[in-house]
Amino acid sequence: MTITFIVPPSLDGELPAERTAGCTRIVYPMPNIYELIVAAILEKEHCVHYRDFVLEDKDEKHLIRFIIDDKSNCYILWNVNLSLETDLKTIRHIRKYNPKAKIIVMGPGVTYYTEKLLTDEQVIVVRGEPELTVRELIANIDSKKEDYGSIKGISFIKGGRAHHNPARELIKDLDSLPFPARHFIEKYPFTNPKLKIHPYTTVLTSRNCPYRCIYCVPSSLTFAREIEYRKENNRKPPVSYRSAANIIEELEMLADNGYRAIAFIDDNFITTTDRLKPICETLKKRGFIWGCQARADAITEEIAMIIHDTGCRFVDLGVESFNDEILRYIKKGITSKQIHKGIETLKKYGIPVKLNILIGTSPLETKETIKDTLRQAKALKVSQVMINIVAPFPGTEFYELARENGWIAGGDYTPTDVQHHSILNYPSMSGKEMEKLLFRNNISFFLRPSFIIQNIFRFGSFTDFKAALKALRRKIYHR
Repeated sequence: MTITFIVPPSLDGELPAERTAGCTRIVYPMPNIYELIVAAILEKEHCVHYRDFVLEDKDEKHLIRFIIDDKSNCYILWNVNLSLETDLKTIRHIRKYNPKAKIIVMGPGVTYYTEKLLTDEQVIVVRGEPELTVRELIANIDSKKEDYGSIKGISFIKGGRAHHNPARELIKDLDSLPFPARHFIEKYPFTNPKLKIHPYTTVLTSRNCPYRCIYCVPSSLTFAREIEYRKENNRKPPVSYRSAANIIEELEMLADNGYRAIAFIDDNFITTTDRLKPICETLKKRGFIWGCQARADAITEEIAMIIHDTGCRFVDLGVESFNDEILRYIKKGITSKQIHKGIETLKKYGIPVKLNILIGTSPLETKETIKDTLRQAKALKVSQVMINIVAPFPGTEFYELARENGWIAGGDYTPTDVQHHSILNYPSMSGKEMEKLLFRNNISFFLRPSFIIQNIFRFGSFTDFKAALKALRRKIYHR
């Protein structure tokens, strides 16, 4: 059976959707290792191909020509909220020029907007965590059974109506999954402005997060798992971890394949020192530079010392606000004092810090609270401050609050790029006011001379500098 994973070009007149984090348009491209794990499973028994029309800088005409000439039996799409219209058009193109092909759609967008993408009986939706479901589904299709009734975690059309099978249980043993099939994307250029060394890739060592932040969608895989799990359990799914031995095996393989830089894309990479130490020892032994996402209250003197000594070049901290009343409202589980302490500890060991600020997470937010948070963030003199506007993502507690209280413009969620736009209107502040604050503070932070001087000499090549400049332009100006 011939299967092709497709990342289509943007077909909605906007910048392409970023499908790994899942809530923005592309600033700089990231490897989507979520779908590459699925590809690794399928290529053991099938002929698998992978085409990324975004990274190939191809347009709709190239996509259509490819579909006309291609002979795949099945196409697979990873769908997020911002790619809904693009993926619907892609499905229509496939159906027009390859009418017998099966189309499998997975990811958070289709997990929530399931029936929107069920356009015909040849389209099957995979909800939530995809790996085991896709493997069983493809085996069923390949056997010509096409009797999907017993396959958990899918939705499909039969007899003119939609069928939604029961949810699949979460994968208990993440070590049983293969490593992502990165060989499919070796031809594509990936850079990370925070690492500035390549070859670079991403690694995932766990799934989900134990904390209760009401707004949070830290990655598209987490979001897909959470939407599906909440339907039946009314709570976040439990965190799943790979073993340190399994992670080390992947790191050794990456080093042998020439990779030099890694961004860990776990919702929270830093948990216990027992888990962290052996991973960091391997990172140091194999000469990697690396970065990760973490909570500020996870940063101790011991943790900072470990990661500093093993090549850590950045830590992304989800701060959101320095206002304790707002932090309590959004159930962040942390205080502004703890945030400051974590930042100062990282700085003490010379570890670059990126702060993630989220405007509008609470109706308690005002222009004054936002300005105070941004003032404190800049005063800390960290390497980067990334500012976004909260969105009421379906499936989150914040979505229910926003809809019940009438805070959403138009009454309900519409896919929104959190780097530039707001669909929220609070009694104390409108979405347009939040957008203006976002733009002005992006300009004042990223275009200040000290930031430019601090970063311009860190690039390893002119190509990396141009990639970072393009990312910055997209971040500020949305083009």
